[in-house]
Amino acid sequence: MTSAPVFIVAPDQLRTDRVVLDGPEGHHAAQVRRIRTGEHVDLVDGAGTRARCLVTGVGRDLVDLRVERRDVEPEARPRVVVVQALAKGDRGERAVELLTEVGVDEVVPWSASRSVVRWDGARGARALERWRSTARESSKQARRARFTVVAPAAGTAEVADRLRGSALAVVLTGTAPKRLSDLSVPVDGEVVLVVGPEGDLTDQELAVFEAAGALAAGLGPTVLRTSTAGVVAAAVVLSRCRW
Repeated sequence: MTSAPVFIVAPDQLRTDRVVLDGPEGHHAAQVRRIRTGEHVDLVDGAGTRARCLVTGVGRDLVDLRVERRDVEPEARPRVVVVQALAKGDRGERAVELLTEVGVDEVVPWSASRSVVRWDGARGARALERWRSTARESSKQARRARFTVVAPAAGTAEVADRLRGSALAVVLTGTAPKRLSDLSVPVDGEVVLVVGPEGDLTDQELAVFEAAGALAAGLGPTVLRTSTAGVVAAAVVLSRCRW
């Protein structure tokens, strides 16, 4: 049985029993997905609320819906956060797409020492918006009611502060003697996974993160790209605490 298609609405639209889905989402439902009267769809606000709806009418670029049930999905425990080093080309966006699909709760863009890309000024703002748009669309594709959050870009000191407040902090590096799969995963709080750039972390970055309480761990004998390492790591963690 396939799940119902998902469309995004503002939170206040989910407070009524009748909803008109219009704008870009209405166009997508009516013209692209070709939703028809009598079908069921889900409306989500990205913050955890899901409304299961019956389609009662379809116009050119809008869909009339009757809400049959509302559910509020609780926040995940533990929250899984991936600190993703900035990557060249579309690899950063690809990482966000896959991290969102696999179920990560938050992605923190990190300007590492060996990151080729720099998010400065207007360029940085545009890049951040692309990551957030990717997370939004990927959350929708994955039928999520609670979307992956993309935080503002962080420097090494800010990442270290985040690690200090976590229940488990792990820096992924191929030189670590420990494996991520051997670590115990907490049942609550935040699990923060740090993914370095293609050139790996510097010794100084690793020392700063370990001083903040992070453990260094590896994923296996092969060398993964920065766009896939976080996905593999998140899958290892999520398979042990949610699936």
